[in-house]
Amino acid sequence: MTATPAPPLRVGNASGFYGDRFSAVRDMLTGGPLDVLTGDYLAELTMAILGRDQLADPGRGYARTFLSQMRECLSLVMERRIRVVANAGGLNPRGLADRLTELADQCDLAPRIAVVTGDDLLHRAEELNLGTPLTANAYLGAFGIAACLDAGADIVVTGRVTDASLTVGPAISHHGWTRDDLDALAGATVAGHVIECGAQATGGNYAFAADLLRQGRDLDRPGFPLAEIHADGGAVITKHPGFGGAVTTGTVTAQLVYEIAGPRYAGPDVTARLDTVRLDQQGPDRVRVSGVRGEAPPPDLKVGLTSLTGFRGEVEFLITGLDAQDKARHAERQMRAALAGRRPGELHFEFTPARDPHAADQDSATARLRVVARDHDPATVGRSFGATAVELALASYAGFHLAAPPRDARPDGVAITQALVPAAEVEHTVILPDGDSALIPPPDRTRALLDLPEPPLPEPLPPHPVRLAPLGLVLGARSGDKGADANVGVWARTDPGWRWLAHELTADRLRELLPETADLKITRHALPNLRAVNFWIEGLLAPGAPRREGPDPQAKGLGEWLRARRVPIPRPLLEEGDAL
Repeated sequence: MTATPAPPLRVGNASGFYGDRFSAVRDMLTGGPLDVLTGDYLAELTMAILGRDQLADPGRGYARTFLSQMRECLSLVMERRIRVVANAGGLNPRGLADRLTELADQCDLAPRIAVVTGDDLLHRAEELNLGTPLTANAYLGAFGIAACLDAGADIVVTGRVTDASLTVGPAISHHGWTRDDLDALAGATVAGHVIECGAQATGGNYAFAADLLRQGRDLDRPGFPLAEIHADGGAVITKHPGFGGAVTTGTVTAQLVYEIAGPRYAGPDVTARLDTVRLDQQGPDRVRVSGVRGEAPPPDLKVGLTSLTGFRGEVEFLITGLDAQDKARHAERQMRAALAGRRPGELHFEFTPARDPHAADQDSATARLRVVARDHDPATVGRSFGATAVELALASYAGFHLAAPPRDARPDGVAITQALVPAAEVEHTVILPDGDSALIPPPDRTRALLDLPEPPLPEPLPPHPVRLAPLGLVLGARSGDKGADANVGVWARTDPGWRWLAHELTADRLRELLPETADLKITRHALPNLRAVNFWIEGLLAPGAPRREGPDPQAKGLGEWLRARRVPIPRPLLEEGDAL
């Protein structure tokens, strides 16, 4: 007799990063039916922040916000029998589990707490040829989480696992999947990728937010997403009723193309084929995700590495009125000459012109010359660096003034890199609620990660009259960072829009529209089922690159810059966009 499939598992997410909405945990616990609550607290940059925390106090290294949220909501978790899975353990998951146990004792509660660890490779960095990083963490998979839940855990605290594993692990436990259920694992991985960034799946950071607002949707405080995951790995993305935001094929597409490299989305347990994903609007705030195919995972695990890059100091010259660029060059020459013999390791000058040198208000008539200095010695880029600029005050350009007085140096950003380590070299370990520990074996079937051939593209649109207009009137985009690289996913909302996008926006065309990418390697991947293309831009965010120095070092606004670029667009597409 064939066993009856388990009912769908309702997995909600209440955190997309360390610093996300504090009240989301309570909202998700009380807003409607839920089986599992997840929280993603770890980005690459977060690992460096936690690494700095541990330098100051070895007992830290975890996301303390999660502990505060549990202090407020642990009784609700136990009362409603909702299981919690969170990667808030960061660099110290055992420490966080200990603090949770102390908290539970104070509240006269007894949750069964389990831990997933083994991701921290810092003590083996030299052995594994990882250099001398601040942090070194392998991205573990979902079967450790599943083992903890199978053992009866109410709360599972992890270190670095893939973001999607927080969702996949509960689905494995609930549906009884094995490592051979590749399509089911891939479907849950896609669902996890959609909900991992919180409100980005429910209308947050959405390129066509204006359309949702015109439809009367409330985007002031979008609710957080949840996935109803079925036995075959298919899922419905939705949200609790009564909360703001919207779940549409557009909002889900926007998240699907966020921070991906290509159609093969590799994880520790499965490689999900994003080119097989199908989306269907099933009803208000319900999007069905189906058809996802899975392949064996690659043999290696990704390892995220962070390193401190020293200290930095900044000076900003304010330059008002005429000849601003000449004045800026004068100030730059003077600074370079004054720093001779004690020049910082890195020195960058960035000129921002005034909105209007002839403006009726002085702020609009003022340009800026920002000087950023970096060095491993804080004294080199601290107050003495700022004092060098101050000493020019009566001997420089007309109207000389600075935005702020000299300041002490501050710790610089971090270098974020990646490495690969054979999965068999990583001791994926679980500590079960009864205190027993066990090793989670790596997959016995793997497959090298190779690029897919370009899929067939649709027929180009026939010739039409065109109008010069912003690209974003007809195309959506979302962009983000992965270490030194960036991605820009671009999608069309209609079949004619896809026919135009597929042939208009090539890698070479992207270089023309975004000149700062002109000398970089760009790979385009087409995703016809999503009417989308994804661009992988290598080195855009490398240390020392102009964008890393600028105001958007994580490329979050790159897609919106692209949408603002004016191109000749077929008039029927513009008229179609107006009607959507």
